[in-house]
Amino acid sequence: MIQNRSTSKVKIDLIPMQIPEALPGAALAFTGVVSFDEAGHSLLLHPGQSSEMILQVQNLTANPLRLDLKVKGNFPQEWCQIGTEGSEIASRETMQAVLYFQVPFTFFEDQQAIIPGRKDRLDLNFRCSVDLYLYPGTEQQKIETSDEFNICIRPWSTYMEFLPLLYREVDFIGRFMNIFEQAYQPTIDSFNAMWANLDSLTSPQALLPFLAHWVGWKFESIWEIKQQRRLIRRAFELYRWRGTRKGLRLYLHLYTGLPLDENITNENDKHISITEPFGNSFTLNEAVLGNAVLGGGRAYHFVVRLRPKESNTIHEALIRRIIEQEKPAFCTYELSIENSN
Repeated sequence: MIQNRSTSKVKIDLIPMQIPEALPGAALAFTGVVSFDEAGHSLLLHPGQSSEMILQVQNLTANPLRLDLKVKGNFPQEWCQIGTEGSEIASRETMQAVLYFQVPFTFFEDQQAIIPGRKDRLDLNFRCSVDLYLYPGTEQQKIETSDEFNICIRPWSTYMEFLPLLYREVDFIGRFMNIFEQAYQPTIDSFNAMWANLDSLTSPQALLPFLAHWVGWKFESIWEIKQQRRLIRRAFELYRWRGTRKGLRLYLHLYTGLPLDENITNENDKHISITEPFGNSFTLNEAVLGNAVLGGGRAYHFVVRLRPKESNTIHEALIRRIIEQEKPAFCTYELSIENSN
């Protein structure tokens, strides 16, 4: 809703950026008791949140005008700040100013009117106007806005959206609904975020032992929390591939953070390399004393090579523990930790 006023020198428009859903008396306008014009022009303010009123001033004269703005009303002046594009308006041009309003977050708690035993009424609606001081030359001329606008302070409550328009303008109902919102909304929010509590990557640290027990994973303090979260989340996948090269590589990947390198074909070039040292089997005419192995290699034996980017970042004892846990019982292995640099 735009409020405007024109004089011989300027045209003034007031545009609120946030209009109350229910202005004082707006619901009665539907019954014909009052009109919408009588409800006035209002700007909605929630404690702790900022709101803006746009002031547009158009120069109707053929000469440039210099101006100064001042806001007055029956409210604390520190609630309002003025932002302008300058102090001079060219002929037939329009300048825009912004009135920034912000009520303290503790507005309702700090009001002296709510002290028991006092008869003072808690003021929630204030009147405001803007004074323009024009300087067409060396003389100063004051022009006041003919229509004041209201500042309506209301508590923020999403539960008010469920009420009919007639009840939203009653401040007592707004504060009464705020009690239920503060009591029940945390529980509702916790249900909406329940998925995050059941994901080991986002759940609180206190829930990790429960999630580990849920998937049958042994929660141990020797692991870092970041590693525990990854291992718990993929526990079922580790169970599915236990005893295989894929399962061992995945476990080492979750612990060390080294890449899986699934796009690399050559096993020896991967950061986590698991190979079986088989040769050319039994070859008589090429066999040389000292390197001829019957069967081409050691049966049920594999070699694990890790290539971390930085040295001394991998706990060798934990790596051996992982391999012993994941490999088949009849297999033997060799472990080599190399620096990829």
